[in-house]
Formats: sequence, structure tokens, C-alpha cells
Amino acid sequence: MGGRTRAVVFVSDFGYRNEWVGICHAVINTIAPESPVIDLSHGVPPLDVKNGALLLLDSLRYLSPDAVVLAVVDPSVGRDRDIAVETGSGRLLVGPDNGILAPAAAALDGVGRAVEITSPEIVLTPISPSFHARDVLAPAAAHLAAGTPLTDLGPALETSALTSLALSEPSVEHGKIVCEVLDLNRFGNVLLNVREPDLAGSGLAQAGAIQVDSTAGSACARWVTTYADLAADWGIIVDPRGRLLVIRGNPGNAAEGLGNVTSGDPIWLTPARA
Repeated sequence: MGGRTRAVVFVSDFGYRNEWVGICHAVINTIAPESPVIDLSHGVPPLDVKNGALLLLDSLRYLSPDAVVLAVVDPSVGRDRDIAVETGSGRLLVGPDNGILAPAAAALDGVGRAVEITSPEIVLTPISPSFHARDVLAPAAAHLAAGTPLTDLGPALETSALTSLALSEPSVEHGKIVCEVLDLNRFGNVLLNVREPDLAGSGLAQAGAIQVDSTAGSACARWVTTYADLAADWGIIVDPRGRLLVIRGNPGNAAEGLGNVTSGDPIWLTPARA
């Protein structure tokens, strides 16, 4: 193996109640002891490929271009191909072929090359049918970080055959945005699939307050720039990922107040009703 050592950026839905994250760290450390592992998040909602893909997409601008990305959210572990791709911009991504890498790859000038990770020189055997993160994906990411060429991981794949992932976009018209819940954080704040540029055609940024409606609840929220701007009121803020976040002052819980919304639920944003 040659070339310079890279970091591995690791994102998954594993949580920390078991040894899975630690075992993957140990595998990476054994193969590439000089490569730091950056835990981007292991709190992706269980089996939520779209959420993991969006988290990775929104984080790209902060990741070193040399870092190898290891993304593992795999509801069909053992059935999806395990792949490594090199994007048009040169980024190396490793994960299951279920679409989790697709939005990030598209944002990085598309997939330039892709391989299926099958080489006996790379994978750990025997391969567990339910823990490819340990036996296939983590070793592949570690070898890439240590300088192993992409082509050594396995046979080439047609890039057009890789699984894509359709991400929902908000519907924007003057005075109205129809969007959906992307995620809830531990405080009950509601992340929407709306970015600041989506506001331009709606005129909502100029509204003093916004009516937030779900199928089971509603609230009147005002635009705020910091969490400290709220007491016990409702607010909408642009979060650090650049998306709209519906929040509620302490001790409120926005998700509960909107009828216990969850990921994928529709939300309607309109000017506040008089």
C-alpha cells in the first residue's frame, strides 16, 4: 500500500448501546492505524437511508476532501452490494448500494468510478450476513484511507447501475410551501426539507409570522435568528445545516405540539392567519 494516510468519516444508525461502532473503529485502526476516525453521527434514525443520505449531503462542505466517507445505514444488509466509489471531484465513498451515497456523489460531480467490495485481500472472513459494516465496509474504508487503490477492492461496476435515491423537494408557490418533516432532534424540534432559497418564490420570508400546519396540529411561529429569541413561543429558524427548523421555547416540544409529527409527515407553511 502507498500514498498518504487519510481520515475516515463514519456515519451510521448504530447508536452506542452496543459494540458495533467500537468494533468498526477497531477494524479500521488495525488496518490503518495512522488514520483518524471522525464519528460524524451514529444517531441516524434506525434504517432511515434517506435521513442518513441527507445528513451526509449537508455535512460535505465541512469534511476534508481527502477523507474517506464510510456510510452505513442498511435495512437490507447482506442483500445490497457493498460498494466503493470515487466521485468526479476525487472523493472516496464507501457504503451499501442502497442510495445512501447517491446524493453526496451527485453533489461531488457524480460517480467517476465504482467497484463492488469483494476482494479476499480486503474483506474479513467469515463475513457475517448481518454485520457487513465490520467485515466488508470498514475494512474497505480503512484500506482506501491507507492508500490502497480503488481497483484493488473488487470488480468495476457500471456507474449507471448504481442505486439512486429520490429526495423530496418542497412545493413552492406565492404564499405557500408544502414540505415534509425530515427529522426530529432530541429536543423535539422539527427539521423541514426547506432551504433558504426555497423561500424566495413564496414571499414567506417577509411575513411577520408563519402558520405551520400538519394533519394533526398547527402553530403560529415567528422568524427568529437564535434560540434565545424565544421564551415559550413558537419559532422558525435556519439551522446549521441550512434548513428550516420549527422550534418551541422551553419547555415546549414542537413535534408534540404539531400532533406528534414524525419523519415524512407533510407540513404546510403559509402566512399567519389573522
